[in-house]
Amino acid sequence: MPAPISLVIPTLNAANALPAMLASTMEGLSQGLLRELVVTDGGSTDNTRAIADGAGARWIAGSAGRGGQLARGCAAARGDWLLILHADTVLMPGWSSAVADALSTPSRAHVFRLAFRTTGLGALWTSGWANLRTRAFGLPYGDQGLLLHRALYETAGGYPDIPLMEDVALIGALTSAPRLMRATAETSAARYLAEGWLRRGARNLWTLARYRAGVSPERLARQYHKP
Repeated sequence: MPAPISLVIPTLNAANALPAMLASTMEGLSQGLLRELVVTDGGSTDNTRAIADGAGARWIAGSAGRGGQLARGCAAARGDWLLILHADTVLMPGWSSAVADALSTPSRAHVFRLAFRTTGLGALWTSGWANLRTRAFGLPYGDQGLLLHRALYETAGGYPDIPLMEDVALIGALTSAPRLMRATAETSAARYLAEGWLRRGARNLWTLARYRAGVSPERLARQYHKP
């Protein structure tokens, strides 16, 4: 019987981050959880494809935009379960046990606890808030990954082809809030370190609030990616 999970990773010039991310997922392969690796690329010009090919990944090419990339990748995936991870996310050892337990609950989506690859109060506060927000309001960050059964994904309508807030849109379409697993996903803190923890955090919250108020994802994306 084939392994249950398709690992789907959106990429765009991710050559620097992808090797560590892929290495952290090998635990799932050895435990018989991962059926395939699907890299859905948005037009990389670096060595992203060579790294993906070296890992035996299926390569899905298309235009840039995380929502569209994820929609294409999930459509191509063949597993009964989908595990969506960002290219700069590294799963901490022991994650496969938590994921194996989650497979017994196909009616729920599941996310990892968030941590940052840096130290300090800003990192602890931001990750703590993200994890609390997930428990209390069912609103995880995309950096926390997402594990869900294909039937649940399709019932929710899948990822919309939008340039920003695709994760919020999909989570909002689920019939129940995602469950926080006892496993950690560690992500890059580069944007927070460049802008400041408070400023970046406030910017994220303001972007979310504007999306909820009806501002288009296209407009939000243009402003979100400004220096």
